[in-house]
Amino acid sequence: MSGPEVITLGCRLNAAESEAMRALAGGQDDLVIVNSCAVTNEAVRQTRQAIRKAKRARPEARIFVTGCAAQIEPETFAAMPEVSRVLGNREKFDPASFRPFDAACGVAQDKLRPESRGGSELFRPEIPAFAGMTGRGAGMTERVRVSDIMAVRDTAPHLAAGFAERSRAFVEVQNGCDHRCTFCIIPYGRGNSRSVPAGLVVERIRALAGEGHREVVLTGVDVTSYGPDLPGAPTLGQLIERILRHVPELPRLRLSSLDCIEIDERLFDLATGEPRFMPHLHMSFQAGDDMVLKRMKRRHSRAGAIATVARLKARRPEIAIGADLIAGFPTETDAMHANSLALIDECDIVMGHVFPFSPKRGTPAALMPQVAPRVVKARARRLREACARRKAAWLEGLVGTRQRVLVEKDGFGHAENFAPVHLSPPLNGEGLGWGGLRDPLRAGGDVHPDPTLPHQGRGLNGAIVDVRIAGLEGAALIGVPA
Repeated sequence: MSGPEVITLGCRLNAAESEAMRALAGGQDDLVIVNSCAVTNEAVRQTRQAIRKAKRARPEARIFVTGCAAQIEPETFAAMPEVSRVLGNREKFDPASFRPFDAACGVAQDKLRPESRGGSELFRPEIPAFAGMTGRGAGMTERVRVSDIMAVRDTAPHLAAGFAERSRAFVEVQNGCDHRCTFCIIPYGRGNSRSVPAGLVVERIRALAGEGHREVVLTGVDVTSYGPDLPGAPTLGQLIERILRHVPELPRLRLSSLDCIEIDERLFDLATGEPRFMPHLHMSFQAGDDMVLKRMKRRHSRAGAIATVARLKARRPEIAIGADLIAGFPTETDAMHANSLALIDECDIVMGHVFPFSPKRGTPAALMPQVAPRVVKARARRLREACARRKAAWLEGLVGTRQRVLVEKDGFGHAENFAPVHLSPPLNGEGLGWGGLRDPLRAGGDVHPDPTLPHQGRGLNGAIVDVRIAGLEGAALIGVPA
């Protein structure tokens, strides 16, 4: 190996931050960093499972745990014998956090205490002094580094230096959240909303494009809330305009999850009229029933969600819509669930992420009347089945069309609408008809196979190719030379 192993759970923001930590930890081959997620109880369980699996695979390695689950409940991970150190979401960007115990400077741990925020109690009990701790200092000063995330006012000091061999890069432009949805614990893992200055974002994206990345995804916890904390209060739309203007060599730009109520006219015009802004939007809908949305403390209505999608598609019909949906929120009736099911068709949701509701300690929803677990499970299954049917119909409708695909790895990539595409035959150096490719930014024009150039095999990763969709195999399209 040539550096730490990083195991990432959860969102795209975590993916971006994992790359930053990989760089910060340098060439420490004996280190495994588990970047955790706390969005559901299942995500926390998977984090514990990943820790145990990593230790079994590499018993000699040091296991450092960070991310939202580590920030919110550090005592859980400090109690695991496999874990060498627990790092909060701020501390994971301090290079000193990754030094071995005998090289670390004395770092004091903030006491964990009950705190009341947003009208609900977030219980953070004092951590006992566990046996078997190593390092200098009393108690857990070396083993646990978790400070009060709500006091953090800056963001993205890292802005990752690179993304290894990936053709797509994730760039954090915002962190934290000022909203308090009743089901969500993430604000207590990420802190309040804060934005990265536009100049830093542009500089980072220009560097990534120079390194060969053809697509950038702007990420954040609540990315559409970008800007009010910065001088002049720029909007997300203004940030995107600045990126596209100052980094003309970047062919493709995407956004992570959006809150539909925060799509202003400038952002709408970019999403529907800018060719380099990819026609794929992932919406944080969560539910399709007004009463459930109200009890979630969401800020949009069912009608608002439907109207937003209809307006987007009227201007740019090829836009693909993804959405987060929660099944079995407390007090949800069969009729309320039916409204969420219907939303899948009414909003043409072709990439649905369905989460069975799980009560998170410290959130208001955990205190509400719960839906029976078997009912939650059944409703989640119905939502997933409906999303799968919609996606299958969408993919089938793309057969026979022409798509531009970013080749990511060994003949697999995504079209502009984020449809998954396998290139046939595979780009393994033997593919008939693919050969070498021209770079559109150097040669001008679209990217097409060039039969006069030798096969480049895996060197084609990162190229943007024009393909004809010849068929559908499983959950992916089959692309042939156009």
